[in-house]
Amino acid sequence: MISPPAIALGAGVVKRPTRLADGRELIYYDDPGTTLGIERAVDARVLDPRPETATMRLDVLTGDWISVAAARQNRAFLPPAELDPLAPQTPTNPSEIPSRYDVAVFENRSPSFGPALADATDDAPAAIDPPQGLDDLAVYGLGRTRTSVGRTEVVCFSPEHEGSFGTQTVTRARTVIEAWADRTAALSALPGIEQVFPFENRGREIGVTLGHPHGQIYAYPYVTPRTQRLLTAITRTGDDLFDRILDVERGSERVVLTGEHWTAFVPFAARWPLEVHLVPHRHAADFAETTTEERDELAGLYLRLLRGVDALYDTPTPYIAAWHQAPVRIGRAGARLHLELTSPRRAADKLKYLAGSEAAMGAWIGDIPPEQAAERLRAAIEGVSL
Repeated sequence: MISPPAIALGAGVVKRPTRLADGRELIYYDDPGTTLGIERAVDARVLDPRPETATMRLDVLTGDWISVAAARQNRAFLPPAELDPLAPQTPTNPSEIPSRYDVAVFENRSPSFGPALADATDDAPAAIDPPQGLDDLAVYGLGRTRTSVGRTEVVCFSPEHEGSFGTQTVTRARTVIEAWADRTAALSALPGIEQVFPFENRGREIGVTLGHPHGQIYAYPYVTPRTQRLLTAITRTGDDLFDRILDVERGSERVVLTGEHWTAFVPFAARWPLEVHLVPHRHAADFAETTTEERDELAGLYLRLLRGVDALYDTPTPYIAAWHQAPVRIGRAGARLHLELTSPRRAADKLKYLAGSEAAMGAWIGDIPPEQAAERLRAAIEGVSL
């Protein structure tokens, strides 16, 4: 057993950093009033060396960088409960987390980015051919490659085998939010990181390979294509774009949930049958810039939203909960932290599949009027309790 250093965060959350057997970072985030002790088990597994960092290739038709991470082919796929790799280790389950935990964050064993970084740190080697900044990445050319530096982390919301963010308590949700803020700040400071993206994939229909309640955080070596389009829109319209969006949406019939610091709404031009945005009223570029009061309110508000989404039908709804954050070095005055939750579910037994127009051309056709979707979701949320 070891006693990792205890670092006090906001809301009574305690951070305890340690290491896995192959050197990957593992961080326990203890709930306020946790029943866990200060000691944690040592990861005594004998593990293979970590895979080589993947390589990015430039698509000259779009300017997108594609990370080719072949090691991900070997990741776990829907294992039984007794072999859950995100559950606490037992004598018969050599999982990724040695001890019982409240919330745990660790480096992915099969990463899309990293472990190498643009420069060497105590935790990671320097890549031989890292991206040389945003200007370098913007240069077009056939056959261009760069090392996929960065970090890919797993965020376990609970030690239990089944569930999602929405099944957690308000206290646990608040611990996860504190972990998101802490990891956003830490990852943003790593060499070569340009954007940090926390998200949760929920449901087999989305492609989830583990039923354990968890999300991920990607730290990219570039600004993602979606965010580049957002920055272009902000350049055209002004840094107050999100303020103006909130003014319009809060005066519409598309609002589904609102508080003192946050508002959730179905956007005016929703693409998906179920699409909800959750936006802070005050400008914050990322989770690290949110206040204690904003995080406190978000814990309960976000749970109500997710439980409302699940209350729409008799079975849990698949979704992607994507927390968009501003890039690390550019666009921070206009790009605001916000959630974009999307689901392909268009009826109890029907999914929207991206076929020719959407998948090939990026030309979307909506199935459900946003106002109608908002009305149904408001009704579902009204019946939700925490």
